Amino acid sequence: MVEERRLAVLRAIVEDYVATEEPVGSKALVERHGLGVSPATVRNDMAVLEEEGLIHQPHTSAGRIPTDKGYRLFVDRLTTVRPMSAAEKRAIATFLEGAIDVDDVVRRSVRMLAQLTHQVAVVQYPTLSASTVRHVEVVALAPRRLLVVLILSSGRVEQRLVELQHDLADDQVATLRAQVNQAVVGERLVAASTALRSLRADGPDATGPGEVRDAVLDEVVTVLVEALADHSSDQRVVVGGAANLARAGEGFDTMLRPMLEALEEQVVLLKLLGEATTGGGVTVRIGAEGPVEELAGTSVVTAGYGAGPEALSSLGIVGPTRMDYAGSMAAVRAVARYMSRILDESGS
Repeated sequence: MVEERRLAVLRAIVEDYVATEEPVGSKALVERHGLGVSPATVRNDMAVLEEEGLIHQPHTSAGRIPTDKGYRLFVDRLTTVRPMSAAEKRAIATFLEGAIDVDDVVRRSVRMLAQLTHQVAVVQYPTLSASTVRHVEVVALAPRRLLVVLILSSGRVEQRLVELQHDLADDQVATLRAQVNQAVVGERLVAASTALRSLRADGPDATGPGEVRDAVLDEVVTVLVEALADHSSDQRVVVGGAANLARAGEGFDTMLRPMLEALEEQVVLLKLLGEATTGGGVTVRIGAEGPVEELAGTSVVTAGYGAGPEALSSLGIVGPTRMDYAGSMAAVRAVARYMSRILDESGS
């Protein structure tokens, strides 16, 4: 019971300090949180928490503020991530579902995260190298012209025109479409490219005489391999809400310059986001736990997103260690889930 009471005191200190930016005293804790014990007991608990390195006194006669270790214990003891309210869920859904393409989804997600958390939002584009082929559509626009549409699990859609040297009938186009999809659907990009290069029809000629069939396959394979090879968005990261740093509060001034410099470096941002995680999990790295030494005064909350069970990329928020962890974790998880759903629907 004593241990639980001290955890309740730590939780109250974290919540009050995040809300007020002021060191927290024992009397204020008793008045605000109804801990059911005297200020003297709370002072004793605070002394123990300080000995354990969970809180500290910034200057003489001041109250206490959490340390990185204290924030870590606070986050680890959150039994569940606080659910978003119905109004917040509707706002996220309405805002994100109005997107017209993947670029718009990413831009909207950054804005939404920054608005919900009042921190800097970072969203990595869906990673193509981790994507799979969802479907390939082959449409005859004319007897000698095909439209080839490549749809990836990341939500990306590529269209290519193929000019043919020979006429193709509708049934031949349908057979060609089936052959290509059988070879690549469900495959990652590298494996799909390999499958396309080795694709040769078995059995009776499906598109006419052998040389006609091979020529059509070669043309279709060429444009699809080119589309699969374009990995230009793998390392793209979008940032929003940098203006929130101006409201980070006293004590964060020394972090502004390294934070702003980091926001200009894609490599640093990718390190901050870390590896995409699956299963809807949220990762919180506090202070020196982060991968960038210069940003040891910040915390990073991230989650993976993507169509299907496997995460394609990451998104998250970066801000001072004095942040609303419960609210930030809920917002990051919610936006990641909505992005996953939108990408899944766009590729279906």
